[in-house]
Amino acid sequence: MKTLLQILSSKQHQEIISIAPQRPVFDALVIMSEYKIGALAVMESEQLVGIFSERDYAREIVLQGRSSKTTMVSEVMTSKVITASPNDLVESAMNTLLDKRIRHLPVVEDGKMLGMLSIGDVLKETISYQQELIKQLQTYINS
Repeated sequence: MKTLLQILSSKQHQEIISIAPQRPVFDALVIMSEYKIGALAVMESEQLVGIFSERDYAREIVLQGRSSKTTMVSEVMTSKVITASPNDLVESAMNTLLDKRIRHLPVVEDGKMLGMLSIGDVLKETISYQQELIKQLQTYINS
């Protein structure tokens, strides 16, 4: 199975899409819509300080009747961010995503964010790995 660094290296968009904590939630939504992503890294001085996701918007803005234009990202972001190491295997990332019931996993090494993986990225790689394993087993059985 691949490492998370290998998956990040093969992703189409390798840049880290982020927002500063003092920006309005509305700005975060515009960025997320523009890049067609479900979460943003919240960065301050190149350090990951939180994550803002569609779930944060739904729970903390919509359901609370707050305004996305006057509420700052820092007020509603998830600050206790669960991260992974670039050397972690895909299987480990899948277990983390499922066990913690999260959909986005920042990959961090020595305090530096390398990228973000979604549950879709991890699932796609898991399926690809399993399909390759099936082919190998079929070849072995048929030979």
